[in-house]
Amino acid sequence: MAFSQGRCLLKQRLAERRMTQSELARKTGYSRHLISHYANNRNYMSPSAMKTISYVLRCNMEDLYDWVWSDQ
Repeated sequence: MAFSQGRCLLKQRLAERRMTQSELARKTGYSRHLISHYANNRNYMSPSAMKTISYVLRCNMEDLYDWVWSDQ
């Protein structure tokens, strides 16, 4: 039994903060290309990336994804 990352909620968190992907990239030092990949579910964020992004967006790391509980 464990949680797994579901859909990325980065676009929603950015909208709540009225911040663009480009602004987030500038503030975190990650490329705009990588931020886009995260936001569009093409790449999962590493724990370090989740911590950095959540710090900039002033949210919890857990708020960046829909977390799915699996009984398997």
